[in-house]
Amino acid sequence: MAGPWGSDRRLTAIGRAGLSAPARQAVIDSQIQPGLRVFDYGCGRGDDVRSLRQMQVDAEGWDPYYFPDGAQIPSDAVLLTYVLNVIEDPEERRATLLRAWELARSVLVVSARLTWERNKVRGEGYADGVLTSRQTFQHLFGTGELRDFVQEATGVRCVSAAPGVVYAFRADMTRIAFLARRVVPDAEWLESDDTTSAIAAVVAFTEQRGRLPRIEEMPEHLAELLGHLRAPDLQRLVRRSAAPEKIAAGANRTTLNTLLFLAVELFNGRGPFGSLPLSVQLDIRACFSSYMEACKRADRLLLKLRDDAYVRGAMRASKVGKLTPTALYVHRRAAEQVPTVLRLYEHCAAIAAGRPAHWTLVKLRHQGRAVSWLDYPQFDTDPHPKLSTSYSVEMKGLDTTYTSYAESANRPLLHRKHEFLAPDDSDVAKYRRLTEAEERAGLYEQPHLIGTEKGWEAELARCGRQLRGHRLVRGVAGNEAPPA
Repeated sequence: MAGPWGSDRRLTAIGRAGLSAPARQAVIDSQIQPGLRVFDYGCGRGDDVRSLRQMQVDAEGWDPYYFPDGAQIPSDAVLLTYVLNVIEDPEERRATLLRAWELARSVLVVSARLTWERNKVRGEGYADGVLTSRQTFQHLFGTGELRDFVQEATGVRCVSAAPGVVYAFRADMTRIAFLARRVVPDAEWLESDDTTSAIAAVVAFTEQRGRLPRIEEMPEHLAELLGHLRAPDLQRLVRRSAAPEKIAAGANRTTLNTLLFLAVELFNGRGPFGSLPLSVQLDIRACFSSYMEACKRADRLLLKLRDDAYVRGAMRASKVGKLTPTALYVHRRAAEQVPTVLRLYEHCAAIAAGRPAHWTLVKLRHQGRAVSWLDYPQFDTDPHPKLSTSYSVEMKGLDTTYTSYAESANRPLLHRKHEFLAPDDSDVAKYRRLTEAEERAGLYEQPHLIGTEKGWEAELARCGRQLRGHRLVRGVAGNEAPPA
């Protein structure tokens, strides 16, 4: 069915064997799950609907070409997946977004193709997009443009869940709860099947969080196991078993996490105390004299993010990560151990422009504000892992850049892997031994040559070395040799 400018939109509906990336992100973020009704507005061939039904999710869909007779059903979550970018008329584009929003009872998941895909779209410029040789239209959105467009049309604050994926929440409390889970994940309770193990689970929560849990925070089965105990008796049992030093460390961790959440919330729009999730309210009451005091401290933290000298000082003081003349690089496993202001730095970028699903290192720039998520899929198995993708966001204008190295014949690679991890990471000793062996062999004497595959291979050959896993041995590739 051709649109008013002659584009054939149905040709943009591709077949998929599994969930689309936006639907998968919504599942990961618990915006789609069994027990919720989901509607796919502009569902194309219906692949997301079929995949969600296989996951026991109540899902329906409508499409003007493939499923024109489907009922448009108000639902908990509504998907608007790669629809806006194929609509030529800006007014129709907005009307389509608003129709999908009308159907969303809790959350609207909007996704669109982004400007970095321009080299994949061949055709001639037309209006605010491209008309391809197949007579399909594509308007490629900037990351900030998509978020702003959804915010302006719906009238609510939105969150970028991933690059090119925006959530618009019907209720502000739902948005705040989503942000809270991203910054302070829900508690993981120990398995319990009797009173003794249930008490142990409460002890573990108390040590982790730095405060006793409320009955409303506990899993239902755990609350039932402890239902015969009076609150003072449970508190006495927990206080007797919990380690005071662990409780103190947990309280400090909770204080910092709460400040981080409140700073992120201000960045995205802060609500009243009563709009916060119960667990966050209880953390504030346990760690601060008042909500006002907590907010003031969070505001000061957000202001510090603008201070280059303070940010550089935090990077120098970080006990994890590799500091270079331009940036701090930290492995995903160590990212929560950087100073709180640096965690805030990364979270603000993620909420504004979306954090990619796959990344290994995060790069935080010293001056200005820019965050990059770098993916090295073989980090754990390859002694010098190759860069697969890079996604970067400039915080000032929210300009984003995506680069794939999948087709590159000379990919960037990493050295000194141990420097990106926390000192107590179980792999650090193995990685450090390799680095020390490579230093002794003279492989780092010309650092400007070894940053890419070909340069590194040339240096290995020059020094008469080869790698077997994380061991350096003498000889050239293919020859047997004793360890170096």
